[in-house]
Amino acid sequence: MRLLIVDDSRSSLALIGSIVKEAVMGEIELCLNPLEALDICQSYQFDLIIVDHIMPEMDGVAFTAALRSQPSYRIVPIIMVTSDLDKTVRIEAIKAGATDFLHKPFDPIELQARVSNLLALRQAQVELADRAQWLTREVERATAHLLAREEEIIYRLARAIEYRDGGTGEHVSRVALISQMIGEGIGLSPERCRMIYLSAPLHDVGKIGIADAILSKPGRLTDAEMAIMREHVTIGARILERGGSELIRTAELIAQSHHEKWDGTGYPDRLSGTDIPIEARIVAIADVFDALCSERPYKSAWPIDKAYAEIVRCSGSHFDPQCVAAFRAKWPEICAIMQPKEPAHAAGF
Repeated sequence: MRLLIVDDSRSSLALIGSIVKEAVMGEIELCLNPLEALDICQSYQFDLIIVDHIMPEMDGVAFTAALRSQPSYRIVPIIMVTSDLDKTVRIEAIKAGATDFLHKPFDPIELQARVSNLLALRQAQVELADRAQWLTREVERATAHLLAREEEIIYRLARAIEYRDGGTGEHVSRVALISQMIGEGIGLSPERCRMIYLSAPLHDVGKIGIADAILSKPGRLTDAEMAIMREHVTIGARILERGGSELIRTAELIAQSHHEKWDGTGYPDRLSGTDIPIEARIVAIADVFDALCSERPYKSAWPIDKAYAEIVRCSGSHFDPQCVAAFRAKWPEICAIMQPKEPAHAAGF
């Protein structure tokens, strides 16, 4: 425990200091000037303040009010020593934040008792604050652990669905990264971009309900087969509906609407323009671009420059022009993630 005593009288300062020193274990700082004492309090944390009422540069009431304005001293006990018995002074001191009073001339035993009691209270405050901080850290750690598990499960489920659709599992990773880049490009907050990054891999979760014969068909789908394929967005939304976390709710929006088109010719609801959730508008670009660049049972992979040109061409018809502009601005970064990866053993894993 650290104590600060402020009094413009050297004799009073020495007397109070010697009396307090007999009663408590701790560091005791003596200060003749209240302004200097305030400066000291900005650098050091004291656990109890004893201040005289009448001082030339700043009285005890003003000192107490100034000290209480510092966040670290809002609940630190303050004893004011005064020879003034006026009730008005007492009320002013209480309003300023004084915890206790001691009238001059004071009884040394009474001073020691008051100091001991207030230090015990302060010790309990410190221990409670430490406990609260520890609990906060533990809750944050446990929450982070749960979120990490949720993210891992989502990512692995999305990769499983991608494998079933004839991919390698990397499509969902690239779609997530490109979506995050587009979100950053249009000025979304880092938290929202992160949420889109985590949710985007589930955009095709509804394909789990589509027959393998349709998913893996090497040629063009018939109109009837295409109608069945398009049901994956509704299936995906049903799988994710009524989610208990923001991540799942965002994933539901994306799954439901990532095949809508800016001009209203998409599906399933023929939404247009800004009626399409921004998360879905972003993922639509990332999904189409990477799908064009990926080989599938029914098509060969496009060169990335050709796929880029297709995204730009469809700005204002299929895609949100603002999102396409962000896609173009992020093109160097997108090119980097589209480069073929080295085999794992060659990369040192």
